[in-house]
Amino acid sequence: MLVKGVVQGVGFRPFVYRLAIEKGLSGFVQNRGDAGVKIVIEGEASQLDGFINELRAKKPPLSEIDDIIVDYRKENVGYSTFKIESSFTGGEERGSIIPPDISICDKCVKELGNKHDRRYQYFFITCTDCGPRYTLINRLPYDRNNTSMNFFKMCTKCSREYGSKNDRRFHAQTNACSKCGPQLKLTDNKGESLGIIDDIKKVGQLLDEGNILAVKGNGGFHLICSAINSKPLSRLRTAKHRRTKPFAVMARNIGTIKTFAYVNEIEADFLESPAKPIVLLRKNEEQFLSNLISPGLHTIGIMLPYSGLHEIIFDVTKESALVMTSANPPNEPIVIDSDKAIRKLGNVVDYFLLHNRNIEQRCDDSVIRVINHKKVFLRRSRGYAPVPLNLKIPTPNDVLALGAELNATCCVIQSNRAYLSQHIGDIDTPETLDFLENAANHLLNLTHTKAEVIACDLHPGFNTTFLARKLSEKWDIPMVQIQHHHAHLSKLMAENGINEAIGIVCDGYGYGSEGGAWGGEVLQSNLHEFKRLGHLQDQPMPGGDLATKYPLRMVAGILNREIDIVNFLNERVRFLPYGNKEIEIISKQILLGNAPMTSSCGRVLDAVSAILGICSERTYEGEPAMKLEAIASQGTDCLKLEPEITNRIIDTTYLLKKIHETQTRNSMQVSDLALSAQSYLARSLAELAVECAISEGIDAVGFTGGVACNSYVTNMIREKVEKSGLNFLSHDRVPPGDGGVSLGQAIVATNSL
Repeated sequence: MLVKGVVQGVGFRPFVYRLAIEKGLSGFVQNRGDAGVKIVIEGEASQLDGFINELRAKKPPLSEIDDIIVDYRKENVGYSTFKIESSFTGGEERGSIIPPDISICDKCVKELGNKHDRRYQYFFITCTDCGPRYTLINRLPYDRNNTSMNFFKMCTKCSREYGSKNDRRFHAQTNACSKCGPQLKLTDNKGESLGIIDDIKKVGQLLDEGNILAVKGNGGFHLICSAINSKPLSRLRTAKHRRTKPFAVMARNIGTIKTFAYVNEIEADFLESPAKPIVLLRKNEEQFLSNLISPGLHTIGIMLPYSGLHEIIFDVTKESALVMTSANPPNEPIVIDSDKAIRKLGNVVDYFLLHNRNIEQRCDDSVIRVINHKKVFLRRSRGYAPVPLNLKIPTPNDVLALGAELNATCCVIQSNRAYLSQHIGDIDTPETLDFLENAANHLLNLTHTKAEVIACDLHPGFNTTFLARKLSEKWDIPMVQIQHHHAHLSKLMAENGINEAIGIVCDGYGYGSEGGAWGGEVLQSNLHEFKRLGHLQDQPMPGGDLATKYPLRMVAGILNREIDIVNFLNERVRFLPYGNKEIEIISKQILLGNAPMTSSCGRVLDAVSAILGICSERTYEGEPAMKLEAIASQGTDCLKLEPEITNRIIDTTYLLKKIHETQTRNSMQVSDLALSAQSYLARSLAELAVECAISEGIDAVGFTGGVACNSYVTNMIREKVEKSGLNFLSHDRVPPGDGGVSLGQAIVATNSL
């Protein structure tokens, strides 16, 4: 038998061994270099049938069997027993992959806290059911010598566990203890050891005293400090030039989380799942965390401890919640190397907590939120990557897609499986571009894929486009450029197994087919091609990208024919960095028609946020719209504006004019106007999409793009679509935003050849 799927690194061989012994079968089980598992068994036909049935029914909980290729032979080789053979480095079967990193299991947590256990307080405690996988492997098959654990020789006791068929650590490749495994070291911010006996106990003291620590984890460094004490948080924001971007928080347990956030049953399940993602939760009225955690937002990103090190840290600190944010210099990937961390983060932190195991693959934490009882990925990474999506529609070509420029991932598609990488980030520095290229090559190697085509964004100036062209020439394969919003809709269709749909695609920016700036589109697609059926009104962006950073510019562009823009901006001149001179330039740009045009939904939401005085400067991606959503969560739809749609173009000037007029009269709460704006956009987009679907005879309407992370807008569009008797498509397995674009690019590319 050849077993394909997620069958290495999940305790599959020990499971097969025990099952074969139980059934009285002889033969062997063996890992292969293609990430699959080979099983040879001898026995009577009834025994073999029972073995195969139980192989599927009783497989380890973290394994996934996609296929079992069985070859029956009548000859009797005469195996005397059943054993686990040394791994075979070859193998040409495709479709298998190693698992993602897995959070610490309950049994290991229990041992960690047991003073009589030999792994008491050992930070790198793992077993066959838990621990890092993807972040420590450098090549297949998944054996210790192919991982960063190769540098640690098991002691006698660990070796005995590894070889004992009745032990939980039977053939656990990460098996180690404090005598033979990775070690911790606490240093000052220059990397000098503190020379104390109990480093971990000191960590607790340092956190309680308000210090900031850089801690090396499984997939990279985190910056850690109190989530209650504002002093270290203020220092952290200053040092990282991160004025308002929210920080993720790690709490001791669900009980602690419920003291500062609302947690429903579905959210609790995700928090406690083996993936242990960050879950976006709504703050409660009693919340006691520092206001510097997520200023201006109604949500907090929370996660639970997912490694032995996290558990130990909470054992030694009085803090019930800690900030746990990725450690990276501005615009660079998360740091994984200790020397580089000391060099680049020494001026940010007070101390380093290091360990001596190499991180082979950097991997940020995953982030999700629950919308309409379903998980929606804001970032798909640790705990999920590189597990594939099984596609309902097989593809004819093997494709590598490199994503867009922001929140990038790469994607490898072979036949009916799509493998998305971990989160890469914004591709605006050489470091992140190198990370993307390395992650792509690693994914190709792990999946035994030789790309036949490479896909990227339509934008000619993206770094991902340049990389795609370089790889296309290097590998002598065609390069296909995919329009950004077509890729968004295609990923949604692929996830739902649909080959024709109407899609509402809303985000901040995408390079349009004619070179314009799109972002509020209603498209029709059959995966091969698309048509733009309607969109939000094109609006001027005075100053181009500056209108993204300072959304008052968008207000000026949208309302320039409706109000006295100079007077409007003079009243808000403090929010423009160059004051009156800037107002003069904005006015001239609008008057002369020199401003680029955009149909972006994100820019309209930003403009509403600015005109209502909620956010007048964007310091991180999506900030004005996110803060608008936070304020709107407290409001009601006071305006109840009916859609203004002409020739399938949604009038957004009308929306801003109504908001401004009502605000000027001071007759409505800001929260009510914020919700009214979201309602108008959702209602208008849904009405336009439904009209297009009925006109084109298509029964599926989907919503995707970064704006689909807004729970109110998503739910309102869903209600309108379903009320019309159409099927509503939404995301569950890939991010609605740019983190999932690589999947859509790959789908379109393989269907376009």
